[in-house]
Amino acid sequence: MSSPSSVLAILCLLCFLNGQGMIAKVAANSQVHIVYLGEKQHDNPKLLTDSHHDLLATIAGSKELASELMVYSYRHGFSGFAAKLTESQAQKLSELPGVVRVIPNSLHKLQTTRSWDFLGLSSQSPSNILHKSSMGDGVIIGVLDTGIWPESESFNEKGLGPVPSHWKGVCESGDRFNATIHCNRKIIGARWFIDGLLAEYGKPLNRSTEFLSPRDAHGHGTHTSSTAAGSFVTNVSYKGLGHGTIKGGAPNARLAIYKVCWKVLGGQCSSADILKAFDEAIHDGVDVLSLSIGSSIPLFSEVDERDGIATGSFHAVARGITVVCGAANDGPSAETVQNTAPWIITVAASTMDRSFPTSITLGNNKTFLGQAMFTGPEIGFASLIYPESKGLDPTAAGLCQSLSLNKTMVAGKVVLCFTTVSRRTAITSASAAVKEAGGVGLIVAKNPSDALYPCNEDFPCIEVDSEIGTRILFYIRSTRSPLVKLRPPKTFIGKPLSAKVAYFSSRGPNSITPAILKPDIAAPGVNILAATSPLDALGEGGHVMHSGTSMSTPHVAGIVALLKAMHPNWSPAAIKSALVTTAWRNGPSGLPIFAEGSPQKLANPFDFGGGIMNPNGAADPGLVYDIVKAGYMQYLCSRGYNNSAISRLVGQNTKCPIKKPSILDMNLPSITIPSLKNPVTIKRSVTNVGAPESIYRATIETPFGTIVSVNPNALVFNSTVRKLDFTITISAIHRMNTGYYFGSLSWADGVHVVRIPLSVRTEFLQPYDANDD
Repeated sequence: MSSPSSVLAILCLLCFLNGQGMIAKVAANSQVHIVYLGEKQHDNPKLLTDSHHDLLATIAGSKELASELMVYSYRHGFSGFAAKLTESQAQKLSELPGVVRVIPNSLHKLQTTRSWDFLGLSSQSPSNILHKSSMGDGVIIGVLDTGIWPESESFNEKGLGPVPSHWKGVCESGDRFNATIHCNRKIIGARWFIDGLLAEYGKPLNRSTEFLSPRDAHGHGTHTSSTAAGSFVTNVSYKGLGHGTIKGGAPNARLAIYKVCWKVLGGQCSSADILKAFDEAIHDGVDVLSLSIGSSIPLFSEVDERDGIATGSFHAVARGITVVCGAANDGPSAETVQNTAPWIITVAASTMDRSFPTSITLGNNKTFLGQAMFTGPEIGFASLIYPESKGLDPTAAGLCQSLSLNKTMVAGKVVLCFTTVSRRTAITSASAAVKEAGGVGLIVAKNPSDALYPCNEDFPCIEVDSEIGTRILFYIRSTRSPLVKLRPPKTFIGKPLSAKVAYFSSRGPNSITPAILKPDIAAPGVNILAATSPLDALGEGGHVMHSGTSMSTPHVAGIVALLKAMHPNWSPAAIKSALVTTAWRNGPSGLPIFAEGSPQKLANPFDFGGGIMNPNGAADPGLVYDIVKAGYMQYLCSRGYNNSAISRLVGQNTKCPIKKPSILDMNLPSITIPSLKNPVTIKRSVTNVGAPESIYRATIETPFGTIVSVNPNALVFNSTVRKLDFTITISAIHRMNTGYYFGSLSWADGVHVVRIPLSVRTEFLQPYDANDD
């Protein structure tokens, strides 16, 4: 609950912005609440807004005060509003006729020259999806993020035609953002939403470091927007690395920017603001929505409006808008995946076939390879040290996250340290300590991971795995005057490098609904070169390399735009199916895909869903597993949510059948059985989107310890038969508890292979009711 003084500060800021005197009227202990009113009674936005104000006035005492309490009116995807209410007011409002639910607001957090070639989308090839889709021309990608830096060359409008006719949105001016100047035929819409966050933050926005406008003070939104739909920009590199032409996945698609995340506490986004952005985006006519935003574990249920992403995305998907979200960056631990609603495409992060090797030559002429991002000259043979302390734990002084160095020991030398901390903070603090003590370089030995960031002020930091670090340490301990030479990194692409699931990428199983596979798909999200804001501390010349599922998400959003351009009538579920069933389980080079972790292992569906995105394959999947709105409602019923909660989410009166549907029968392009005891028969249907006259035959890769059969094992399509049903029966061989085993079911016609992942765990002693899955 905010203190009176902090609320007063917010109110003073809002008085300045709105020119209204609210201080005496709004209670100091008020908090933003989201009010749900159920199904819309009509489609007139003005009448809906007036009705929201009238309802609020009944507990506020007057329309004037109701107007001051109102934060947002939700008018397009659903009916409701956000308002500043005391607990007493919220309780009274919840008891009024027509009010379905009143809940408090919540906060969410923020989560390339080679990547598109790696995915088979070279601009030089005339036969790929990039050209077949006219590079996404006519498709509108909405990005909910930190805004955009419109002057970036990635957002130039060269060669673009008129704004798509279905666009109904606006471009709003604000701090250092002039709608007339900064919007064009690439950035066709730009808005910002902050009222929900300001009401919760308790302090005025620092306008010396942030802009009350769509302008991006962080860099995150500029990076994701340019990755999804940036125009071609030649001769780009970062610290001399990754040189080439950058572009977005859909270079001719248009961008609609919805700034919902702000430079507050590291990057925060309010559910009330996110819901309003969804509401407006639905009205504006976007075709795809990209959100590199997450929350935290434990997750809210899909029918809890505090998860603004699950709620807003449901309404978007119900209107044919595909929603793409990041899986989060809390890997490699299991059950860390976020954005798990089945109507969302949830994206994991992978590496690609590019690295930045740096040679480390020791005084004994042995050379090792690390990875780094720094420019600077070669560091000739310099003294090499490893801080060791006396006493029972001599290695404690060599931990990167707790280095304590003096200038006498370190000046002019290269320091080796070790860390098991996966977060970047250990390397950042170590480089600062070495630099402050007069050192000239740092070698960090850590768990293997390909995600890189430069150290502050371009200080030479080289990362090696712990095995190489130990070999360097043995050299130091066996030599009176150890020396080392560090060369600047180079860019290496292609074989023998293979793609891996990134160390940080969040993993399944799904902690809300284990029977729904998450993540769905993986895409490049490591060392992605794209545009950024000049205020990005790591940026160089308007560009930067970043890593995260925030970067993999717009890769998928860009490809979704290309698919939408080629197949405008495909539903969001059909697009997801096309991506999942054609994904690479082996990398484009044919090498197996591993998942970084402790230890590194072969990737499975909980690491990357169907696999790494294969854009050209997704353009012609052969068959799709489609789902309409009724299918999602069936899912909600199978979860056991009550009728009022489901009705509130879907925006219409819903009554679940007396017999609860099986969640396993949801027509997803995957099958996940978290608790197999007795044989189970699962239903699926596929729609032919390929040649009308086709025969597909089934091939099963059976999960260990199970028996799997398909009926029928052949599907015959013709000009009148486009959709067919089949069943899969799975039973356990051994009556024992196991972990998950993995396999696949594929349908092939000689041209297409339509593969879905199978994930099965047998449990005969169950810690919970398996029927709840």
